[in-house]
Amino acid sequence: MKSFYHFSGRFYSLCIHDDGTLKQEHCDTLQYHFPDSRIIDRKIAEEKMVAILKPYPRCLEFRQTNHLSPKVFDFVAYLESDRMLLLDSDVLFFQEPTELLKRIESPTYLYNCVNRDIASAYTVEPTVVRERLDFTMQLRFNSGLGLIHKQSINLDWIEEFLGLPGIIGHFWRIEQTLLTLCSSKFGVELLPEEYDIRLEKRIKGSPCRHYVGVIRHLMYSEGIRQLVQNGFLEELNQ
Repeated sequence: MKSFYHFSGRFYSLCIHDDGTLKQEHCDTLQYHFPDSRIIDRKIAEEKMVAILKPYPRCLEFRQTNHLSPKVFDFVAYLESDRMLLLDSDVLFFQEPTELLKRIESPTYLYNCVNRDIASAYTVEPTVVRERLDFTMQLRFNSGLGLIHKQSINLDWIEEFLGLPGIIGHFWRIEQTLLTLCSSKFGVELLPEEYDIRLEKRIKGSPCRHYVGVIRHLMYSEGIRQLVQNGFLEELNQ
C-alpha cells in the first residue's frame, strides 16, 4: 500500500480488511502509516455479513466456511463508492501504474479489469459456464489487483453461481472463480501485458508486480531490494 500511494501520487480512501489475524499492535501500526484508513474487524464483519446474506443461503454458507470469502462479499459491503481498487497484500509498485489509474478514474470506463494470470485457475470449467449460464467466462482472470465495480458483485448472481456442480473446490480458486463469474457477466477486460503475473525473475520495467505464492520469496529478494535501491525508503522519510 505504501508503494502504491507513493508512486501513484493518489489519495484514494483506504479500507483494510482484517483476516482475523490482526492484533491490536498490528492495527496501531497500520493506523500510524495510514491514519485516515478504515480497518474492518473480522468479528464485527462476521455479524454484519450474516444479516446481509441471510436471504442467500448458499452465499451465507460459503461466507461462513471459506477463509477468503470476505473478498467476495465484505469488500463491497463496506465500499462507500461505486468502484474500488482491489489490492492484495503481495503486490508491490515500482512506478506510476498509469493505465490502471486511467481506468479507475475514468467515469466512462464501466468494465471490471484485473491483472492477467499465468493460466486460468477456477473451480468450474468455462465450457460448463457457457452451457449453463449462457455467457463466456474470462480466461486468466486474477483477483489480486484490479478495478471492481460495486454493481458487478450481485448477490442474486452469486447465489446462482454457487449452485454450479463442483464449484465448491480449492479454497482460494473458489473466491477467484466467483469474482471472475461476476465480472464476466457484468463486463470485464484484462490490464495490459506489463501488469501480467510472471513467475520468472526480473521486474522488466513493469509498474508493479504481483508476487503470488510460488514466487512470494521474490517479493523480498527482488521487490523490496528494488525499492531500497531506488531510494523509496529514503523518500518516504523526507
